[in-house]
Amino acid sequence: MPDRIATTRWTGDLTTGSGTVTLVSSGAGGFTFSLPSRAGEANGQTSPEELVAAAHSACYSMQLSALLTAAGTPPERIDTTVTVSQNLRDGAYLITEIRVVVLAAVPGADEEGFRLAAEKAKEICPVSVALSGTMITLDAELERASA
Repeated sequence: MPDRIATTRWTGDLTTGSGTVTLVSSGAGGFTFSLPSRAGEANGQTSPEELVAAAHSACYSMQLSALLTAAGTPPERIDTTVTVSQNLRDGAYLITEIRVVVLAAVPGADEEGFRLAAEKAKEICPVSVALSGTMITLDAELERASA
């Protein structure tokens, strides 16, 4: 697998400065951020925590899709929302919780099989593994097909 590269340029001090994260590998663009956008309202800027949430939601969705497909129940749709919470602990701001919420339409899947795949995806998704020092909770729901 190829390496993925992102760069950041920060200018100024912490409280009044700002930065730009550039997605080098994909060329998909750049995203601005600052302390006010990280600690308060986003106001059109991102934060390291939002980028972690984006990476985790994408990785988890792909892992769950792979597991469901391998079980013979390929998903029709997987909607994943990841919330990254940062709180003050021992005088430092830390990522203290990551909440994964997934709603999936999976024809032919039963609750038990879906739940097992959802839990396994949380455990083995490469981003989950990288973030294993942080508590990651999961709320997974199988969407029922309309009759």
